[in-house]
Amino acid sequence: MEAIASPLSAHPFTLPIFPYRCLLSVALSCPSTQPPIASSLFLRRRRRRTTRSSSSSPQSDSLDSPSAPPPPPPPPPSLTPHIGARPVPLAISIAVGLAICFIIPRPDEITPQAWQLLSIFISTITGLVLSPLPIGAWAFLCLTTSVITKTLTFAEAFDAFENEVIWLIVISFFFARGFVKTGLGDRIAAYFVKWLGKSTLGLSYGLTVSEAFIAPAMPSTTARAGGVFVPIIQSLSLSAGSKPRDSSASRLGSYLIMSQFQCSSNSSALFLTAAAQNLLCLKLAEELGVNIASPWVSWFKAASLPALVSLLVSPYILYKIFPPEIKDTPEAPALATMKLEQMGPLTKNERVMICAMILAISLWVFGDVFGIPSVVSAMLGLSILLLFGVLEWDDCLNEKSAWDTLAWFAIVVGMAEQLSKFGIVAWMSGHVAESLQHFSLSWPAAFFLLQASYFFVHYLFASQTGHVGALYSAFLAMHLAAGVPHVLATLALAYNTSLFGSLTHYSSGQAAVYFGAGYLDLPDVFRMGFITALVNGLIWSAVGFFWWKFLGLY
Repeated sequence: MEAIASPLSAHPFTLPIFPYRCLLSVALSCPSTQPPIASSLFLRRRRRRTTRSSSSSPQSDSLDSPSAPPPPPPPPPSLTPHIGARPVPLAISIAVGLAICFIIPRPDEITPQAWQLLSIFISTITGLVLSPLPIGAWAFLCLTTSVITKTLTFAEAFDAFENEVIWLIVISFFFARGFVKTGLGDRIAAYFVKWLGKSTLGLSYGLTVSEAFIAPAMPSTTARAGGVFVPIIQSLSLSAGSKPRDSSASRLGSYLIMSQFQCSSNSSALFLTAAAQNLLCLKLAEELGVNIASPWVSWFKAASLPALVSLLVSPYILYKIFPPEIKDTPEAPALATMKLEQMGPLTKNERVMICAMILAISLWVFGDVFGIPSVVSAMLGLSILLLFGVLEWDDCLNEKSAWDTLAWFAIVVGMAEQLSKFGIVAWMSGHVAESLQHFSLSWPAAFFLLQASYFFVHYLFASQTGHVGALYSAFLAMHLAAGVPHVLATLALAYNTSLFGSLTHYSSGQAAVYFGAGYLDLPDVFRMGFITALVNGLIWSAVGFFWWKFLGLY
């Protein structure tokens, strides 16, 4: 779900390209046509500074303190991508599958065909973690193996490509591109900065609220990060003399980037359509027999109170434990006002984008009443964007992350469906239930143990969707076997899938974008990621359990 094309070329301050560049495309391949907030004012300020005496004056704790103009960005490092499969990960991934198929004894209740499919599936998941090839290529090789070995027929292997949820995810990538292309995300964020940005803490809250506001209509955390919020934070920070990869980064940029990065996971957890992995979770739950009525509304109701509490608490906690040097930002509202003046009135494309998203969200919320599936609502919204020229078909064709997700996730979902039909999932769930009964764990104890395990094992993953494809079904089956209420288990695991996206600099696509901005040191990312994870865990456990009891989820 992640890759980079031509990142922030439309902005005056270009991010260096890191090894994570393959993770950034959906966000940055289509930069806004509008100039970033404060860019013109910053250039004017820079010209003014050059006329001053070369002697440096002390920096004060306010946004308008002078600083030297930033040096030009360093050229990107030369990176030679590996051609073909990486030998060691390839050997390990294949060896794991062969060991399961030929060395580990097959249980009597499992058919040879089911056991063979399980070995291919585990090999697939191992490859998703170790990446011997790009994720889509590896999934295709494993799918080919399942057909060649006659483990699955061609129709069974490709059955999931007709799945509605997978196509809804693909279309969500196109919506995100439209949001960035029209500049509507920049406009919304600028309004919140104008209203709340007089102090650094208020500025952080303004950016956080603006992301939560646009999240349900911009279904990609990576796109929101790279296409909207990182350029805005960069411009604000540079105008305050806070430069990336410099001792001045802690003046303003480090805090704003860290706060936005950590809060983005709660914005993604708040709405079903705020992130692609949310939809994937509910689809996998359906394969295990858990169907949630009115999924958009049910998701939002259950997430609303714990997510909003976390969004209110996180910027303040980070302000205390990871404080910026600049406490007041009196010029930020003026910068936002200038940005809005530069953008001018709403363009035709922005109006169409707003109408399309209002229509899509309304049908996502109330579609069950009219018998309109969510994917049809998304198709209708995309058709409007294409009809009025907000998006061109080339925009859709160039959204490589969307097509890559379609390929690899349909393959993983298809294998998971066949494993369920062959009885593998029921067999595993039975063994888990017996183990939990042996330890005499109540369902709340099993719930917290499994949730914590699912969350912290993400240190081993570099993709949220990869984590979902590898472990969501297995952990949900364990929850159900332990007697955890079905809807509660489904939603809690799905919320965790969004929350662990801020653990490390490699834990998600947006993590690579925020870290790539150059304002964060790696030890700080791990330290703040772990502390914020504990804070989120406490809030979602305490507030969430109270709220879910009130809603009747258990």
